[in-house]
Amino acid sequence: MKHKERIMFSLRRAASAWLVAGLVLLAAGRPAAAEEQILALDPAVTKISFTLGATLHTVDGSVQLAHGELRFDPAGGAASGEIMVDARTAQTGNSSRDANMHRDVLESERFPTIAFRAEGLELLSRSETKAQVRLRGTLDLHGQSLPFELPATLTAQGDRLGIAATFRVPYVDWGMRDASNFLLRVDRFVDVTVSAEGTLGSP
Repeated sequence: MKHKERIMFSLRRAASAWLVAGLVLLAAGRPAAAEEQILALDPAVTKISFTLGATLHTVDGSVQLAHGELRFDPAGGAASGEIMVDARTAQTGNSSRDANMHRDVLESERFPTIAFRAEGLELLSRSETKAQVRLRGTLDLHGQSLPFELPATLTAQGDRLGIAATFRVPYVDWGMRDASNFLLRVDRFVDVTVSAEGTLGSP
């Protein structure tokens, strides 16, 4: 009876974590054939917010996801695909400030998209329904492409996958203008928070 109970417990545990296991098959330590996984993000339920610190006040804003699809090789750790943001949708709730941001900082008419292009996936930790991962790749911003890493927490949510990420972008490294002047000091980085959902499947 104990042996049968252990088998049933193992089956229930596997069922509850099948989405996460799709990304971290190798780390689970089970001998199985690797199969590429595709994560398709849903722009309708994806929220991307940013915070820019300054001496007199903090600016909070948001920007919209255009599309996102990532492919993973769970065994080898390779990754491909891109997450693309529409820079023209960036807004802070102040029309005058937003106009300056788009004209002088983002230059969103010249550079309408911001894209992260994945090259690798690293598993940091794993539980039954969650996994901590790090995506390695490049960030295309303001016409320049530089190496970048995205840490993320993946959570199984029924037949979908929840994605939460918080990271810092030193935007001046991509050639964007520092808006500081002799009266106002502005951080040379922006903090970004992502809350997203997607579906995970095979090609």
